[in-house]
Amino acid sequence: MPITTLRIPTADGHADAFAALPDDGARHPGVLMYADGFGIRPVLRDLALELAGHGYYVLVPHLFYRHGPAPVVELPAYIGEEARAEVFARLMPLIEAHTAARARSDAEAYLRFLTTRPEVEAGPVAVTGYCVGGLLAVRAAAEHPGRVAAVAAFHGPVAADGPGLFAGLTARVHLGHAESDLTPEELGELNRTLDAAGVSYTSEIYPGTVHGFTMADTDTYSPTGLKQHWSRLLPLLENTLSTT
Repeated sequence: MPITTLRIPTADGHADAFAALPDDGARHPGVLMYADGFGIRPVLRDLALELAGHGYYVLVPHLFYRHGPAPVVELPAYIGEEARAEVFARLMPLIEAHTAARARSDAEAYLRFLTTRPEVEAGPVAVTGYCVGGLLAVRAAAEHPGRVAAVAAFHGPVAADGPGLFAGLTARVHLGHAESDLTPEELGELNRTLDAAGVSYTSEIYPGTVHGFTMADTDTYSPTGLKQHWSRLLPLLENTLSTT
């Protein structure tokens, strides 16, 4: 699977990005993938390549492009407990500066770019995201109901915006929560909110996982959690986007 380096025009400049796509020369359904707070790095390329291998054009933008090209913060090859505090101290100002207004503007630019790529099939796309990227994914789906057919968020703080976020969702939704992020009672409350909003969804706690369980370059990684993530994400996309 080839990886292509890209620059996406936005209201505030250009976001550097990459796309992973099948190398068969055909057009494929598009997926916008939002990185976690650690940003673009080899593990995100691995996830995008894995997804592309199932027949999708996967676009991964650099969230913090306003502060410079990726990587804005140099990361260790393995993010363990001893490195986490220092890394987060440098990342949190970037995350906090990425306001809802900036995220909304960027989502418009990313989706416009994705849906006009010659390698991408016409029609709705999907959005997926990890950690803070999960929240950004759900926001993008809610704000673009005609463009987004499916959205998935993994260990994402999707309740952070309150119940109003879900009111505009027409996409099919999967939410995969870490056991450390959500109690069963909180899950029940979230799912009742989704029911009240009329959302077509699955929302579940992945057993034995902690926040960040999909990321193989961290000490929170769970191989079984990542496997469960694929077992939910791939059918969601297969049932909402047509692959060639």
